Amino acid sequence: MHVFVTGATGTIGSPVVAELLAHGHTVLALARSDASARALESVGAEPLRGSTADLDVLRDGAARSEGVISLAFGSDYSSGEAVARSVEEEGAALAALSEELQGSDRPLVTVSGTPWVPGRLSTEADPAPTDGPVGGRGRTVAALLALASQGVRGSAVRMPRTVHHRGQGGFAGLLTDLARRTGVSAYPGDGTQRWPAVHALDAAVLFRLALESAPAGTAWHAVADEGDQVRDIAAVIGRRLGLPVASRPVEHFGPFGPIYALDQPASSAATREGLGWRPTQPGLLEDLENLAP
Repeated sequence: MHVFVTGATGTIGSPVVAELLAHGHTVLALARSDASARALESVGAEPLRGSTADLDVLRDGAARSEGVISLAFGSDYSSGEAVARSVEEEGAALAALSEELQGSDRPLVTVSGTPWVPGRLSTEADPAPTDGPVGGRGRTVAALLALASQGVRGSAVRMPRTVHHRGQGGFAGLLTDLARRTGVSAYPGDGTQRWPAVHALDAAVLFRLALESAPAGTAWHAVADEGDQVRDIAAVIGRRLGLPVASRPVEHFGPFGPIYALDQPASSAATREGLGWRPTQPGLLEDLENLAP
């Protein structure tokens, strides 16, 4: 399959491109810069210059493909306004891609977050959250999944708050960055909140499986670790960086503070059964041992 990929040089995107190429697919990938274009060419992908704000470029990429994986999302998490801009841009990009694919029955796989359900593991059957700092992503993905009757084989791979690789990435990576800036490895409240996690290489496999075989209108969970306690995550970060570990108020964590404070374990049982996904990479706490002091 000839696949158009956005966000192709990110923490998730790079392994997705490698996974696709290793399984006989060809890749046309959005490249925001010359450096990204060179990186894509070096692994055997064809770059398409542009950004997710270039809707005509996105339509062209989708028109030239047999399937699309949309991963691009802004990297500025400095404020609620910055996150809102990224959510809005992602929504417009997915709308443009969906419009181009309507009536073709070609797959469009996008990314969203695992939901949180008080008192239990969330499952693939639970609706995506549509409120909070990134609630707009849930609304956008719901609109995509509703296009099954219009000839778009849309599916969503729901990612946990931490997608990691060599100790970097996701909410755990943001905790690490915050610890380096503030001199303390912090967790909110009593730290018993549970965060699900997945290794980026395992997530990449799931994106390929969804592209190849996920039915229209379905959501899947890329969850390898159902829920590590945040204080355990902070403890590994503190030990690796040589910093004290302590509780801090929600405001300490910036715009994502309210999400950090949630207990949000998630299951992937239906995904493993339905798509035959089997994570094989190290779990989060083991992978965080790769952090450099």
